[in-house]
Amino acid sequence: MDGDQFRVAANQLAEYITNYLDNIRDRPVLPDVQPFYLQEMVPESAPDEPEPWDTIFGDIERVILPGMTHWHSPRFNAYFPTANSYPAILADMLSAALGCIGFTWVASPACTELEMRMMDWLGRMLNLPEEFLFSSNGHGGGVIQGTASEATLVTLLAARNKTLSIQDGFSSTGIPSASVDKSGLLEKLVAYCSSQAHSSVERAGLLGAVRFRLLETDDSLSLRGHTLKDAIERDQAAGLIPFYVVATLGTTNSCAFDNLQELGEICHQKKLWLHVDAAYAGSAFICPEFRHLLNGIELADSFNLNPHKWLMVNFDCSALWLKDRGSLVNSFNVDPVYLKHDKQGQIPDYRHWQIPLGRRFRSLKMWFVMRSYGVKGLQEHIRKQVKLAHEFESLAKTDPRFELKHPVIMGLVTFRLKGSNEMNEQFVKTINQRRKIHITPTKIRGEFIIRFAVCARTTVSSDIEFAWNELRSVADNFVSTVTISG
Repeated sequence: MDGDQFRVAANQLAEYITNYLDNIRDRPVLPDVQPFYLQEMVPESAPDEPEPWDTIFGDIERVILPGMTHWHSPRFNAYFPTANSYPAILADMLSAALGCIGFTWVASPACTELEMRMMDWLGRMLNLPEEFLFSSNGHGGGVIQGTASEATLVTLLAARNKTLSIQDGFSSTGIPSASVDKSGLLEKLVAYCSSQAHSSVERAGLLGAVRFRLLETDDSLSLRGHTLKDAIERDQAAGLIPFYVVATLGTTNSCAFDNLQELGEICHQKKLWLHVDAAYAGSAFICPEFRHLLNGIELADSFNLNPHKWLMVNFDCSALWLKDRGSLVNSFNVDPVYLKHDKQGQIPDYRHWQIPLGRRFRSLKMWFVMRSYGVKGLQEHIRKQVKLAHEFESLAKTDPRFELKHPVIMGLVTFRLKGSNEMNEQFVKTINQRRKIHITPTKIRGEFIIRFAVCARTTVSSDIEFAWNELRSVADNFVSTVTISG
């Protein structure tokens, strides 16, 4: 494919993408295929001879679309949003064309420097303490990770290595201060999070080879300071080494918020690394009316949110800030000659801030989106989706067969049919089998609960009404069937 052919193909694909997104409501939100459906449609081996673009293009609709779950459909109400916007799509196109691998500053100076600036832009939108920003000229700064899972893992590893260095008689700079036997130290490390924390937090502990304590929450599903303090002191009395805490702001199960202020004060007293995971809800903190939910962030060591969930920036783009970037850089610093350059030490080399070496030009997406929508446009998007969630909440209150389970703070509503777990499981299964809307459940303290998330950028009130009517219609038949059989 030469340049002229690319122009034609790119225009054709852009038209297809636009039509797909404009008419996405016409497609069932869930695919109707069985495992390995694609094996019969795609040959076992690559073709020996080149195939024309028109043949390849035609197979998008024939092969790919039948197996797609349409995450950007306004009738997709599962999980949490995955952001999508035309400016971000354009940025991904440019990133693919530029094709830089920005592991060091010299590998593409614009790739590093735009990321630094965008992380400060977003940090200011969130009103983060200055010490998290590059512009403070201190020790802090931000980096774009692929996912919140990566952010949790790299901060855990940084905290682990910092703690082991201190326990082994080294200062945080790696200079030996005493001779201490470090055998068995790793086995003594212990980290903490809420029982409501995302599974990726516990998984980070598995990958980091440290034990995680999942601590119980209060009646609001919030992890409190006294619970953390008691757990730390028990472990210290048993000869263990507490070193890391994850506070979740906006849990996946119910969008609950740990008490960041209390947890921060305990971590400060006990000298534990506090990481704040606000993957979904963190985006809402750009709105002044939600910023109070971030109070206490000044006590944290690291903070993460996913612009690729709720800020119009396509996946993957997970924003991580640190107060002391040196703790992270020292944990991942391997410095072969072929990666050195004469500006080293003057400006960040992001290869030291992440697990992989290579990295895409992801900050282009933030730059395009923030300039295209402005802070006010992004705030309006958040507020609109929160309002739509409250519209669904109001509809659910009108039907006595349903019960709401948790306060609606962001764009998530948790509810269930009044009845057994088994009835609710079958209800969710029936809804998803009909493929008109897509919802996902959760289980909290043994109770099966249904989650309804406002996800798509294009969702409007009529989509909320459509979903509610589908839920109510299924309940009409479903509840009567269960009642008769019972």
